[in-house]
Amino acid sequence: MKDQTVRLQKYLSECGVCSRRKAEELIEQGKVKVNGHPARLGDKVRLRGDIVTVRGQKVVRQESQRVYLMLHKPRGFVSTMHDELGRKSVAELVNDAPARVFPAGRLDKDSEGLLLFASDGEFVNLMTHPSHHIEKRYRVTVRPPVSDEALEAMRAGVVVDGRQTAPCEINVILQEDSRVVLEFILQEGRNRQIRKMCESQSLNVTRLKRTAVGNLKLGMLPVGKWRLLTDREVRDLIALAKEK
Repeated sequence: MKDQTVRLQKYLSECGVCSRRKAEELIEQGKVKVNGHPARLGDKVRLRGDIVTVRGQKVVRQESQRVYLMLHKPRGFVSTMHDELGRKSVAELVNDAPARVFPAGRLDKDSEGLLLFASDGEFVNLMTHPSHHIEKRYRVTVRPPVSDEALEAMRAGVVVDGRQTAPCEINVILQEDSRVVLEFILQEGRNRQIRKMCESQSLNVTRLKRTAVGNLKLGMLPVGKWRLLTDREVRDLIALAKEK
């Protein structure tokens, strides 16, 4: 019987190294080797016999309980498990998790709030793949005050990086002379999307916090802390992703 083989990016995902998309990036950057040779996209590995390394570290396939958690990410931390610039990383905040986990999504360094993690690469792929439009809620503080025209423009969609954003829901939570607090409800997650949408209307974002992903709410989880997701919460998130 032939040894079972699997695509390299799927193998790295299942081993808890990173998501499939991140694995493809690492392969293209020449940071992954199979049996000492630089890997290429499309390569397959034998589950028994082949030695895979990432940045010189051997990847070990472990059959362990899958772990899913949510973190209240503080501002000032990047949403990667390894930062080549030496910045503070969310990896520092989840290093006491019961298994090696990696982010199922991102928040930029200056943003805060709910960030999902998992040791399950398939779950991460479901949560982050562009074809799965899971609703996300954000509480956003902007200056100066927002005109009705600016709100309607952002709700209908504005051009960001040469492409129009999808229509979204925006609610005014608080309006004062010096600031306005808005709730954005998005089903797409482009890079720094809310900040760029506001910038298109000459608005300065002073605070951005993700408060919910699907039916999962940040709640009273303290800043910098994490908690495990319940089986029901994981099932609900997977169901939301698959129905899109």
